[in-house]
Amino acid sequence: MIRIRDLRLDPGQPLDSLKKQAADRLGVHTDAITDCSLFRRSVDARKKPDVFFVCTVDVCLSCDEEAVLKRLHDPKIAPAKNYRYELPLPAAQPKTRPVVVGFGPAGMFAALTLARAGLKPLVLERGAPVEARTEAVRRFWEQGKLDPESNVQFGEGGAGTFSDGKLTTGTKDPRIRHVFEEFVRFGAQEDILWDAKPHIGTDVLCRVVKNFREELLSLGAEIRFGTKLTELCVEDGALTAIRCGEETIPCSVLILAIGHSARDTFRMLHQSGVPMEPKPFSIGVRIEHPQATIDEAQYGKARGSELPAADYKLNVVTPSGSAYTFCMCPGGSVVAAASEEGGVCTNGMSNAARDGENANSALLVTLTPKDFPDGSPLSGMEWQREIEQRAFKVGGSSYRAPAQSVGDFLKRRPSEGFTAVRPTYLPGVTPCDLHDVLPNRLTDVLEEALPLLGNKIRGFDAADAVMTAPETRSSSPVRMLRDAKNLQSSLRGLYPCGEGAGHAGGIVSSAVDGIRCAEALIKNI
Repeated sequence: MIRIRDLRLDPGQPLDSLKKQAADRLGVHTDAITDCSLFRRSVDARKKPDVFFVCTVDVCLSCDEEAVLKRLHDPKIAPAKNYRYELPLPAAQPKTRPVVVGFGPAGMFAALTLARAGLKPLVLERGAPVEARTEAVRRFWEQGKLDPESNVQFGEGGAGTFSDGKLTTGTKDPRIRHVFEEFVRFGAQEDILWDAKPHIGTDVLCRVVKNFREELLSLGAEIRFGTKLTELCVEDGALTAIRCGEETIPCSVLILAIGHSARDTFRMLHQSGVPMEPKPFSIGVRIEHPQATIDEAQYGKARGSELPAADYKLNVVTPSGSAYTFCMCPGGSVVAAASEEGGVCTNGMSNAARDGENANSALLVTLTPKDFPDGSPLSGMEWQREIEQRAFKVGGSSYRAPAQSVGDFLKRRPSEGFTAVRPTYLPGVTPCDLHDVLPNRLTDVLEEALPLLGNKIRGFDAADAVMTAPETRSSSPVRMLRDAKNLQSSLRGLYPCGEGAGHAGGIVSSAVDGIRCAEALIKNI
């Protein structure tokens, strides 16, 4: 198989035209190509409004492929190298059945790896299965009735289930391909295998995680929902059992994939002596614009039906600090993401079609432990909580979120309502002055950053854009320490894993870390 890069495909042009281009690049007749498949596709909008797709294809030839490659000497044409995941197998059985705590991306892929290796793990998840969880989330958004144990943060699929389902990552681990293939196997759209900016969408993710669960059960895993880890039992520096309420479960190996929002569990682990440290993270707002504004800014024209909803990824450095956009959701909505009573926090979500009226993104300020109120491992976490509680009060103590237009924010005057951009957050927003919600450390940077970001994307700092606060759960404020090679905590048998442990960020890197921790557990048995 031969891989050919940098083929042009105009919007609306059929994929079949790539076969003719590939034949021309190889100097062979079209009939010599027995198979032509898309490997990668990205949008090139550098010369607006001439926007097109840049494609990489894999082709099979009926003639001698090696001879064709030797004749061409083209660096953009090379043998295709496809990754195949090799499942490790244990040399023995552990003393007790492996336990995985948390059933987000890290826990799901850790459990799947263990189950396929024949270890039949026990999976504990404090939240509900995705069907009941979806109903609890809908009730919260529509009626303001929060279930502290089953919400946007807790439950089957983790926090990523109610998001854009974005699969972009800065990591380069070869296991990423395996993760994507598994998502497709469980019901995700096949284009995530070749789209340069893949996403699944909340509506599809709900189906994917249900299929994931059914596969695990068929492999002999046990999954207990509504079950929260409450205590570690340790003897001579090694894990011997865990407690979930009144129940004690023998446990010598535990993959801890609790996500970034299990604050009560963080406190328990800290009190139990699990080594951890404060980790840099970010806090800010969700900013909304009309999707049409972003399309025109990025494409230089109206999008039409042949191009995807435009996105962006921005960062700036200001005199007071640095700010950046994160988890941009084209055609999406801002969602209520609280997991504790008396607190408000936001996130972004898109369905697979990304066909909503607004675009939204987190607009965040980078924070380091020296910004936190004190130097304790949980200081950043408690600061998050304090900001969320303040937002709850300013919003009216009803889970309505504080919101302000960009124009009013920059003029430091409270908003009284909104015009061109209608806030999408449910159960609703309360117009206010976000300077009453966010610390000066954050608002100073945001005031400096908005005009600079407007220079990068026309209309980003438009007066009628809406900011809804706070976005506090962008990543974990805590890192649980572990050995770089065997991935264990100094508490033997404990494998801190994924985003909550501070070793990943987002769906893909969390899934990969789950696989790596499962592999390490298998190797260390």
